[in-house]
Amino acid sequence: MPTLNSSTAKQLNNLIEFRQTVYDQIVIGTRDAQFELMEALLLSDHPRCFAEVSLSPAFRRRWSSAYSAIEEGSQDQQQMSRCFLRQVPRQGVQIFPLDTTVWPHPSARTLSGLVYSPSPTKALKHHSIVQGHIYSLLTWTPSPGQSWSPTLFTQRLEPGQKAIEVGATQVKQLCQARPDRTQQGLDVIVTDGHYGNHHFFGLVQGLACAILSRLRCDRVLYLAPGPYRGWGRPAVHGARFAFKAPETWPEPVEQVEFNPERWGQVRLRRWCNLHAKQDAQTSFDVILAEVHLERPKPPAPLWLGYLPGHGDYPLQEVWSWFDFRWPIEPSIRFRKQYLAWTLPYFQTSEACDRWTNLVEIAYWQVFLARQLGSDQPLPWQKAQVRLTPGRVLRSMGAIFSQIGTPAQPPKTRGKSPGWPKGRPRQRPERYKPTKRTKKKVKTT
Repeated sequence: MPTLNSSTAKQLNNLIEFRQTVYDQIVIGTRDAQFELMEALLLSDHPRCFAEVSLSPAFRRRWSSAYSAIEEGSQDQQQMSRCFLRQVPRQGVQIFPLDTTVWPHPSARTLSGLVYSPSPTKALKHHSIVQGHIYSLLTWTPSPGQSWSPTLFTQRLEPGQKAIEVGATQVKQLCQARPDRTQQGLDVIVTDGHYGNHHFFGLVQGLACAILSRLRCDRVLYLAPGPYRGWGRPAVHGARFAFKAPETWPEPVEQVEFNPERWGQVRLRRWCNLHAKQDAQTSFDVILAEVHLERPKPPAPLWLGYLPGHGDYPLQEVWSWFDFRWPIEPSIRFRKQYLAWTLPYFQTSEACDRWTNLVEIAYWQVFLARQLGSDQPLPWQKAQVRLTPGRVLRSMGAIFSQIGTPAQPPKTRGKSPGWPKGRPRQRPERYKPTKRTKKKVKTT
């Protein structure tokens, strides 16, 4: 552990306060077992099954108590979100990535709410179709270039729900939980191309936060119509704006060129008040970002859709916000690979949700301890100045030994009576996954 100066002591106290809040207000029911299960998860080295998490010295109970913590315990969702939001600063521009991920359940038969969904594979630019649960994550990225992105809101999609609708609901919850009455800061939602359409923009239009989403490179939008000529039906669409047809582009409202060290020669252009043909009421700005123009073959340009918030920011700063979206991807992989998010095989979907909440709380503890632990590289690894989540995870044992645990030790309760004689056993109900298909419009 590093020397405790004033800054380190403040961070250590913040971690202790966070853990005490989780123990007192968030975990309900099997409180001690749930809390020790989170600590055991942070101290386990790649468990092969869920029961092996209970073998950690931090879990002072029997292995069956790990299952009881999930089956009988619960978490207060509202208190958990409030506890997470208290860690986010109020001043300045804060970036919140939004994305979805799949928890595969290839052999599950008793889980309800399973859907077929594409999941990325190791093959380049290929996806495989798996059955599982889809989770929508709204996270917070404190800085770009690092893989830190703790979650603020997590919700499992039901078979009839769409990721765009659930994501828009989470964005509204964020705006309601963080009202900016002084308008000294700005919350920015950054998304990938799945949310870059008029459906998502229409649901979040008018909110205090800003929206920045990647757009498909083959989109065709329309400018605002001109003034009414005095006869006939008023025009709904203006001139055509095709991304792949530069001759349809009018003069940009704003254009910036600069040369950062990372991106080389950059040119940014911005057009305002464009809309899709399907929804003329939802207008947004379009930003074209071209990087490494000094190369003979520069990379493909990046198209972004932008809904400004309550403030007007320079185009160069707005474009830099999209760089904050990437950390959500390695953070999801860290949850699955190091925190065993998708390792257990539960029999109910609600148990999967409770385990997901515990994994998110455990990730927040690693995030709050990122400046407390010391680097412990393996013999073939290089030392790091800014520790990654995997490096911080190795030092969690030393941190826990210093701050202790609020969980109470187990009490001897005697031998379990087991299954009552004469009580019939019922086979769990079986469910089939739901195919998420688009509704076809009937034509006459």
